[in-house]
Amino acid sequence: MRLKLILALSLFVCMTFSLAKDQSHHLARGRRRGVGPKRARKQTTITTLQQGRLPESNGQDGSIFIESYRNTKEPKPDYETTAGKSEHCVFRGITMYDKAVWSPKPCVNCLCSSGEVVCDQILCPALRCQLKFQRIGECCPICIDPVSVVDAPEYSGDSPVPNDLAEPYTRISESQKDRQKKDEQERIRKKDADRKQRKKQKKEEAERQRKLKEAKDAREKEEEQRRLREEEEERAAAEERKRRMEEQRKAEEDRARRLEMEQKEMMRALEEAAERAQEGLRGDEATEDAVWLRGDVFQMPPTRAAGPPLLALQEPTEPGGEDTEPGEEEPEVVEEESEMVTTLLPQGCSISDVTITCENAKLTGIPPLSIPELKSLSLQGNEITSIPAGAFNGIPNLEWIDLGKNKIVSSGIDPQAFKGLKFLSRLYMDGNLLEQIPSELPSTLQELKINENNLKEIEENSFEGLSSLVTLEMEGNLLSEGHVNSQAFKPLKELTYLRLSRNHFRTIPQGLPPSLLELYLENNLIEDISETAFNHTANINVIVLRHNKLDETSIAPLAWINHRNLESIDLSHNNFYLVPSFLPKSLVHLVLIGNQIERIPGYVFAHMEPGLEYLYLSYNKLDGDAVEPESFLGTFNTMTELCLDHNQLTSIPMGINEMTTLHFLRLNNNKIRHVSEDAICDPLNNDDSHLVALRLENNFLDPRKIPPTAFSCVRSYSSVVLKPQRIK
Repeated sequence: MRLKLILALSLFVCMTFSLAKDQSHHLARGRRRGVGPKRARKQTTITTLQQGRLPESNGQDGSIFIESYRNTKEPKPDYETTAGKSEHCVFRGITMYDKAVWSPKPCVNCLCSSGEVVCDQILCPALRCQLKFQRIGECCPICIDPVSVVDAPEYSGDSPVPNDLAEPYTRISESQKDRQKKDEQERIRKKDADRKQRKKQKKEEAERQRKLKEAKDAREKEEEQRRLREEEEERAAAEERKRRMEEQRKAEEDRARRLEMEQKEMMRALEEAAERAQEGLRGDEATEDAVWLRGDVFQMPPTRAAGPPLLALQEPTEPGGEDTEPGEEEPEVVEEESEMVTTLLPQGCSISDVTITCENAKLTGIPPLSIPELKSLSLQGNEITSIPAGAFNGIPNLEWIDLGKNKIVSSGIDPQAFKGLKFLSRLYMDGNLLEQIPSELPSTLQELKINENNLKEIEENSFEGLSSLVTLEMEGNLLSEGHVNSQAFKPLKELTYLRLSRNHFRTIPQGLPPSLLELYLENNLIEDISETAFNHTANINVIVLRHNKLDETSIAPLAWINHRNLESIDLSHNNFYLVPSFLPKSLVHLVLIGNQIERIPGYVFAHMEPGLEYLYLSYNKLDGDAVEPESFLGTFNTMTELCLDHNQLTSIPMGINEMTTLHFLRLNNNKIRHVSEDAICDPLNNDDSHLVALRLENNFLDPRKIPPTAFSCVRSYSSVVLKPQRIK
């Protein structure tokens, strides 16, 4: 038993000595071969791993010992030491045992090998992770990511790789390759996505350019059609003027012919009077003949009918003609002729060409006239209360009648009063006491004005038969949406101009005709605009809604945004705090004067095509934060007039210097204190000056501190108004 113990102890000592010798041999060979720091570090690391413990400092000289060496008592060698050769090392005055390991400075390990000191500098592995951490007392950082990739050490062929390390390094290498492959695939995918996105953007840009070109071509075509239409209208108007001038010329010729005939008759009458005087005729006969010398054109007809006499265009009857026997009834005829000549137009009336004017003549009824050639009759400002049947029988060719400012009531108008006027195109009945639309109006009527009356209701058949009506005015009445039949406007196939101001409407009246181009609803109580309000008026061009109760929340998003012809909207004097969104795409002219607007939202005009040209925001509450960088986006190439006066602006709003077509700019009566060099005019723009007028008076500016080039885009410096200022 004792023999077995001695043999085991000897075997252990031999193995330990052999292992130490092998390690020394490897280190010496690495030094002789010029092993680099990285290789030496790997060998040291493997040796340490083979020992089973990490190097540890002894706390005195910084050397590092293998734990197994520290705790193992070295047996006495069973061989003889070569004389003169020491197994210990001396480092900086300190004696180190053979195989001792220490660290003289950070990241450097030294080994005592057979009396020689071999040192190796530790090189840190390359870490491929985003979050790294270096522990206190250690040379190399470590990854603290959930997944880290570390370069596996490259062992030389002389150094065996432990089995417990080979598998992890293999897994790390494979994981690294997979990650690299995934990263490469992700880069390829992102590159393809970017290429597709750029291709899509190019396609969208091309589509947008195509649409812009189409819109431009359509606008040019529309302009051309409008120009041709205007030229056609001008030609038609010129032909109409020529026709009227020709008719007037013919009328003048007829009048001259009649005057010539009358002069001839008068001359003949004078000759006959002279003959009768020579024959000693009675003095009363001479007086009767002298009456014919007056030359009156409009004389009373020889009638004995009851009632006021009618005016008629008469030719003088020759005294003593064939129908009068001498010496019998001649005195009676002369008496009738005298009465016919001396009765003229009613007092206060005048005639000019084919127009009779009886304004403020205190008439109480329609004067009985018999002038077939009459075209216009004005009876404004009288005390007429009724229009009986046949009132216009003697003037059937009337084209225009003005009955404004009388006392006509609906019950006083006979249903047949206007029926015989086959050429009547204009009828004015403003300022009367009408409660309903007159019935049986001529189908030729093109303009009807019933402003300032007592209209309370519009029935379904109120405009029956007025298919030619173009203009309808009913301002200043008592109308509301509940008393206007939705089918009332249906017969008005040609109506383009409708005025319903100063009534009691709370919403847009229903049933507006599709032909409508201009709608005026100012001074009502409108507080809501629904999505269906203008569904049937696709051609409408102008909407006036000033002096109502609208705000930015009361207009439905689809109320008018898709209208392609709506170019002008007046929303002045309402309750807006913001410039309303969802404005029509075709809008050109926007008026928002006299609201409480505090801000112009970004992109509020960006959707308009081709863009807003006239914007009036005077008398609001815009301040220094009211305008955003994108507030005027979409107007830079179209804005012509911009009015921001009478607000609370403290500086020139952003974006004004980018408006290349701006002609008129009003910024007066604000709180502006400074004008920078590029606030109004862009110094990089070399185009011709475009501003025609600029107003900056009544601000807090010091004209001496304004840069000389601040107004370089103004055509004339005399067009810049700077005085007076409210300098404090």
